[in-house]
Amino acid sequence: MKRFGVLVAVGVLAFGTVTTGTAQASADAAAHGRCPTAEIFATDNTAVITDPADPRLKTRLVRFEHEVRGIIRAHGARPGASTLLDGVFWSGELQRATYERSRAFDVHRVGAQGLHHIADVVRKQYDQESVLTFRCLPRTSPETDAVEIRADGVTATRLHDELVADPQARERLGGGSVAVDGRLILVAPLAELPLARAFAERLGVDWEKAEIRYGDEEFVG
Repeated sequence: MKRFGVLVAVGVLAFGTVTTGTAQASADAAAHGRCPTAEIFATDNTAVITDPADPRLKTRLVRFEHEVRGIIRAHGARPGASTLLDGVFWSGELQRATYERSRAFDVHRVGAQGLHHIADVVRKQYDQESVLTFRCLPRTSPETDAVEIRADGVTATRLHDELVADPQARERLGGGSVAVDGRLILVAPLAELPLARAFAERLGVDWEKAEIRYGDEEFVG
């Protein structure tokens, strides 16, 4: 997966300034059963796709899903649900948006080291630069360094248009992903939550209805 397979960025901001509204209310989503132990975001694609009509973007990654679930199980964890994603990312080298089909895999009964190992196996098997993992944690955990934003009502076309039109978002955030049912799924460093929120709201997201999960992200590569 490309580094910007989901919304990611780097920055410095005091933690206490970023929790408002529903973000505060859903801070401990994992404790209430809405968040799995962890997630893996991955693809088997190795091509750079710039045409939104490319037929490779129609794949449902069924075989890939089956194989990754097998990898998760073979390494001692329990696979959960898998979500098909349409990603739109900004390429600084090409100076245009690129596209990618990927999947988010819920993983249960796994620790930090086990999750890292599973992601590395997936990365090597599918010749990826990196694979993103997200462990759900309480907002106040010392390991928490990232957020995952989930919200309904976003299309990949809208994501593309807003990304291309917003130099700050495309340079600092890189892109994002939308599930095929229209659900935005963005993972960002905690420090960039204000920027991620502003971008999500420009996509039409009602922040009061968005789910904010807290946790630890890692690019395994």
